[in-house]
Amino acid sequence: MKSIQHIVWFSICCLISACVTVQIGNNYSESITITHAKKQPLTKNEIQHWHFKNIFNDTIPGISLDKTYKKLLKDKKCDTIVIAVIDTELDIDHPDLKNQIWTNTDEVPNNGLDDDNNGYIDDMHGWNFLQTMIGGDIQYSKYEFIRVIERDEKEFINKTLESIPKNLKKRFKEYKRAIRTYEKEKEYVMNDIETYRRIKYKFIEADSLLKKYFPTKNYTISQLDSLATEISDSVLKVRVSYMKYYLKNGIDVEWTNNGIKEEKKKLATILNFNYNDRKNQRDNIDNLSDRDYGNNNIQGTKKGNHGTKVVSILAATRNNNLGIDGVTNTVKVMFLGVAPFGNEHDKDITLAIRYAVDNGAKIINMSIGKEFSTHPEWIKEALLYAQSKDVLVVSSAGNKSYNLDTEFDFPDDYDDKGEYVDNFIKVGASSYKADSTLVWLSSNYSVKNVDVFAPGHKIHCLTRDGWHNSSGTSFASAIVTGIAALIRSYYPNLSSIEVKEIILKSGISFDVNVIKPYPYGEKQPEERIPFQLMSKSGKIVNAYNALLMAEEVSKKKKRKKRTN
Repeated sequence: MKSIQHIVWFSICCLISACVTVQIGNNYSESITITHAKKQPLTKNEIQHWHFKNIFNDTIPGISLDKTYKKLLKDKKCDTIVIAVIDTELDIDHPDLKNQIWTNTDEVPNNGLDDDNNGYIDDMHGWNFLQTMIGGDIQYSKYEFIRVIERDEKEFINKTLESIPKNLKKRFKEYKRAIRTYEKEKEYVMNDIETYRRIKYKFIEADSLLKKYFPTKNYTISQLDSLATEISDSVLKVRVSYMKYYLKNGIDVEWTNNGIKEEKKKLATILNFNYNDRKNQRDNIDNLSDRDYGNNNIQGTKKGNHGTKVVSILAATRNNNLGIDGVTNTVKVMFLGVAPFGNEHDKDITLAIRYAVDNGAKIINMSIGKEFSTHPEWIKEALLYAQSKDVLVVSSAGNKSYNLDTEFDFPDDYDDKGEYVDNFIKVGASSYKADSTLVWLSSNYSVKNVDVFAPGHKIHCLTRDGWHNSSGTSFASAIVTGIAALIRSYYPNLSSIEVKEIILKSGISFDVNVIKPYPYGEKQPEERIPFQLMSKSGKIVNAYNALLMAEEVSKKKKRKKRTN
């Protein structure tokens, strides 16, 4: 959760040059030094498609998708594969998305029967695990650390680590971490409420002072600029500067009241121990076999946009002069709703992964995440199951500026013994500048637990009523899923593990020191670290390189098969 106070971008100190090394396959390598990385602001056209650009030709650190289609994929035949997206609700009727929506051909529409015997009735396009038995859906769900505290309070309250049996010490530490996290998150919300109130007071005060000059309270930024040159009152000058900022950013009393209302809603729901987010599901949240909940309405309340944004980045219809272009159209998107405002339940995530695997998905995209997990063993079993069925899983790294060497973001692919699957990619978010700000300021990172980076800052995506530039590791993971889909569509003989290896090895490595993200509230001097230390691969994904390497690996497999 990001506070309203966490809105200031780090100071930008651009580097004039960056050394970029590209490695493709075992026998091909190229090294190039870029002496004029793009420094001026991107044009409107560039910002809409920057993630498709090429660092060598465009001096923008995109994924070279335009080059991929022009040089490698033109007139090339491919398969269409099924991708599962585990997220919030989705606008399946959007004109730029509807052609890419998966349809369960084994199910008869709206007959109230489970025709294909998969355990889900009328699941034509997927399943929404957040739909309730009484109609409507769950919009708010408690944070997972609340659930951890509720689960362990009776056993651990007022205990010390020394008094806890050895087999429970790990769980006790998680309980204590959950308490600290709860206190921190609640403090953030209280501070945000106070910030909204201060802004509201300053707006009212400035508006009142300006009434003398504008009796109707109807003024523009240019009029305020003119007034500022005419007055000598220092207090009024400050108020005029405040009001200019408020006008520019759409801030007024209604805006502050809405902000206060939203923060109080958090206190009443996602941060409230007494809030029962499953009362209308009527399931046992700790029983994975209790599956009789949810329904096929993946549209949900039609209020949320996150799932629609993710799918649009991945698969919006290309070259139709409508909306945006997705990474690929060689897919059909199966949708699984698990993500409310707050934290997902491990049960919903686990069942969604299994649904995707059992119903033919070749790739699963999970743009979800949380700091705690009450049933990590369920997620582990589901990921192992996906690997056994050759399904690739791509997950966002999270947006809290955490170093995941020491912090947590679930779902993940490791336990106390290390990584337990090889089909899982965790993705951080990069920006459009090949300089010290190459890493998006809120992206999690880790040289051990984040695999690779992909564009995730100001990505052009669809909403239910238009388009928007959005930032987050959710959108970076959608881009990686798109590249993986291209590989699996054009080279279906490659396994999920091979696809992961190709994506990580074929990326571009930037020899640049980047500003280290820091979590909100941790005030510290600016620190720069090598970009290669932000992830395991030390790279940003590159579609062109990945498709070249995929063809090389695919041909080798075919030759080996023929000789055998």
